[in-house]
Amino acid sequence: MAKHRTILLKNIHEEGQHTLSGYESRGGYQAIRKVLDMDPLEVVEEVKKSGLRGRGGAGFPTGLKWSFVPRDTGKPVYIIMNSDESEPGTFKDRVLLERDPHLCIEGIMIAAWALQSHVCFNYVRGEYAFPFERFHKAVSECYEKGYLGKGIFGSSFDLDIIPHRGAGAYICGEETGLIESLSGNKGQPRLKPPYPAVVGLYGCPTVVNNTESLASLPWILNNGGEAYAEIGTEKSTGTKLFSVSGHVKKPGVYEIELGYPLLEFLEDECGGMLDGSRLKAIIPGGSSVPALRADELDGVNLDYESLQAAGTLLGSGGFMVLDHTVDMLDAALNFAHFYSHESCGQCTPCREGGHWIEKILQRIASGNGRTEDIDLIKDLSSQIGGHTICPFGDALITPVLSYIEKFPDDFYGKIKASERYLNVVN
Repeated sequence: MAKHRTILLKNIHEEGQHTLSGYESRGGYQAIRKVLDMDPLEVVEEVKKSGLRGRGGAGFPTGLKWSFVPRDTGKPVYIIMNSDESEPGTFKDRVLLERDPHLCIEGIMIAAWALQSHVCFNYVRGEYAFPFERFHKAVSECYEKGYLGKGIFGSSFDLDIIPHRGAGAYICGEETGLIESLSGNKGQPRLKPPYPAVVGLYGCPTVVNNTESLASLPWILNNGGEAYAEIGTEKSTGTKLFSVSGHVKKPGVYEIELGYPLLEFLEDECGGMLDGSRLKAIIPGGSSVPALRADELDGVNLDYESLQAAGTLLGSGGFMVLDHTVDMLDAALNFAHFYSHESCGQCTPCREGGHWIEKILQRIASGNGRTEDIDLIKDLSSQIGGHTICPFGDALITPVLSYIEKFPDDFYGKIKASERYLNVVN
């Protein structure tokens, strides 16, 4: 396995890569020229062959998602690049937008031709001021050169790309919440069905793809879907970006071939643990996925299937490394505060339950916890998970339940200390 193969990050350190001239000097915009001579359905099939799965967290096959879009409605088809990267621990898309925005644009162009979409959007996280500026400048360069607008690249195909900056809402990373926000409404998820592929932006067929997913398309169309499928594992094909943070010597964004052994990645790429640190836990896919203890990592690989078998998820690739000094009660409280704050308020279980869980954890952390508080958290969680319009409720409860299960001493130890103190006082 070529663990260090680079597709997305190959040119990010090259001078001027963020400019149109720099991008073209290294082969940029060749894939779209090739694609414009292909049948749109042929492009869809090529992406299906690649096995590319959505890199935003869900891991749904990209080509299959495209195939759900009806082509005979008489309505326009919209494509949205989801750059609302708000999952704690995740910062991979930021690198693409800042260092190689034209790669993202070419990916949008390829998807637009495949789906015969003439208007595309990039919804960028509100806090990403500089990435948005870089992307917006790259779009402007394309218009100036005639690569966007009427008759792109001398063809008869018209395409407009509209950069749109969000207002800093985590929930708008969920595709229907994003669509509502882009429509000028509250950023609140919709009930499904109908799915966006049929009724999306402005009531028209819409595809929402992650930034990393679309940025993978130029390589796939230049080299072929089968070549991409040969990278990685049988079911987890291609490369994946991981945002590494925490108690490691070399945090940053890494591109690896899917299937890379987790412990090798930690040692060989991330430089291992900081001096004096002992590994306690790894959260491999962003804050909303279960943690793995240090003693659970042998034989675990960085791909969808291996991580799922280990009891967690690949998610968005937010790879957080926690050492022995981390109190998982504090970590749970930190995430609970985030999720209770970020609820859109539409569903009662999230709106109310998230705050209750945060308050209970705060009570435990402040030294006033009771043994029954853990059962109360579990009971509340059972009424939240699976009872909300979007998966936010599950994201809210997963860290808390995972940390209680994997690191009970961090919770019960605090509670027992509180109860002993109360017994002495009373």
